[in-house]
Amino acid sequence: MPIAKATDDTIARAAALLRAGKLVAFPTETVYGLGADATNGQAVAQVFAAKGRPGFNPLIVHVLDLGGAGRHAVLTTLARRLIDAFWPGPLTLVLDKLPNCELSDLVTGGLDTLAVRAPDHPVARALLKEVGRPLAAPSANRSGHVSPTQAAHVAADLGDKVAMILDGGPTAYGLESTIIDARGDLPILLRPGAIAVETIAAVLGDEVVRAHVEDDARPSAPGQLASHYAPQAHVRLDVHHVRPGEALLAFGEPLPAAGGPVINLSPAGDLTEAAANLFAALRALDAAGATAIAVMPIPQDGLGEAINDRLRRAAAPR
Repeated sequence: MPIAKATDDTIARAAALLRAGKLVAFPTETVYGLGADATNGQAVAQVFAAKGRPGFNPLIVHVLDLGGAGRHAVLTTLARRLIDAFWPGPLTLVLDKLPNCELSDLVTGGLDTLAVRAPDHPVARALLKEVGRPLAAPSANRSGHVSPTQAAHVAADLGDKVAMILDGGPTAYGLESTIIDARGDLPILLRPGAIAVETIAAVLGDEVVRAHVEDDARPSAPGQLASHYAPQAHVRLDVHHVRPGEALLAFGEPLPAAGGPVINLSPAGDLTEAAANLFAALRALDAAGATAIAVMPIPQDGLGEAINDRLRRAAAPR
């Protein structure tokens, strides 16, 4: 499982591995993805096996642009407006899959819909161009664990299950993409993420409807399982007092600590900074030996909605 600095040569080698049906982890602007040729069922099956991911949990397919998406999914008027505004970038669209689509059925988790996005990271885009195929690429970590924002996180979680890890440095956003169901006339939020809902609503001049996910056993998009993004330590949310033995995940002016390790997501109370630091902070507190993590309140507005979504799933019963 070599970690290789992303260069023209290593990207070409990674593309050859992907075409041969191997798994390659690579950076995107959100988190590191575990890439497989989305047209190769055996390769996609390796993704589920490497992650320990349930087969009913669909994957996001990464393409270069609108044309790449249109070869596999039905592009509605709403989808085209969102693509024009936010691609390439951290926005995933759930669309109806085209009949006789060349993608492996495993990608969709047995659904008639497809989750697709065009990443905005130079390494990811260079890899997509070089491989010449759509890539199924969920986060490159054990299923349900904290998402990886550095190459070392991938190595720690997946070990030798990956043929290569392309190292493009820490990811910019630190949160997964926002997922929107764009099959109809109104955008439906399936997962908050790196683009705030308010930003999407402002661009469209229309309301973004928040979906009510009723069936944890049958998610319509990635990231909807109740327990997800979880560190080894128990997570306690919205704390105003740190208990003895707890580590502290702070935001803004920190609470008095009780002797455990402390990481501040953003001393200035900046949600963008907090989002970028979230997953690395949870991993660092695990590595420091914390068995319980107390999390200070995070505002719900803007990117706070996505941060709180990840924290609620990290704290859910496992």
